Amino acid sequence: MSLSPAERLLQELGVTEPNEIDLEAIAYYVNARVRYRSLDGCEARIIGKGDEAIITVNANSTYRRKRFSIAHELGHWHHHRGKCLACRVEEYRPRDALSPERTADGYAADLLMPYYLFRPLARQQGKLTFKAVTALAAIFNASKPATAIRLVESDHSPALLICHGPRGRKWFTRAPSVPQRWFPQESLDADSYAFGIQFGGNPDDPLPRKIGAEAWFDRRDADRFEVHEQTMRTGPDETLTLVLISDPRMLEDQDYRGRG
Repeated sequence: MSLSPAERLLQELGVTEPNEIDLEAIAYYVNARVRYRSLDGCEARIIGKGDEAIITVNANSTYRRKRFSIAHELGHWHHHRGKCLACRVEEYRPRDALSPERTADGYAADLLMPYYLFRPLARQQGKLTFKAVTALAAIFNASKPATAIRLVESDHSPALLICHGPRGRKWFTRAPSVPQRWFPQESLDADSYAFGIQFGGNPDDPLPRKIGAEAWFDRRDADRFEVHEQTMRTGPDETLTLVLISDPRMLEDQDYRGRG
């Protein structure tokens, strides 16, 4: 598999372990200086002139938040140098594939969790669970939601990752091996285990649990299948759910694969 621009940069710098990903040093290498200030209304910003730039990061953010902000702004520095953009750094999540923010997010993910390091370590974790997500997030100093997205989109296992808030689904992504016909419902089904965590105050699922696929998908044939789900809380009003597919019949539609 070919390397992305961020991965090529890391290899150019000789990065062979996750703990060698020093974002301030990487920024310096590409003529961008990082400084920390209290910022109102944003997590970071970048100002460039010619071949030099200054990245300002919110000093009050968490360590992992700062790392993502630097990586995101370096994505703009690589892809959008010389252009006028109103950048809004948010938590890494699936976006419109053509948006500048999605491009910068993708660069950040490749810089923080390069596939040439991420995939071998993900395989060592075994099954796709939030325990594996937590372990990889610690190894790569990334947030759990960003790590979960990376793990699902790496096609570690056939799965969907779905984020819910009080008003329903906020976003989702799927592994490339999952056909697009498996599109998750807008609202949480009351029969799903995730419903009790999102609305009932139940504790996080320690392990994936089996449930009928109709709890997650509106398709008429969904009641023929079973999936496994595991949910964790990521904020006071937000949950993430892994929906794991093991029935090969659900994966037969190979002509319509990709992200939602």
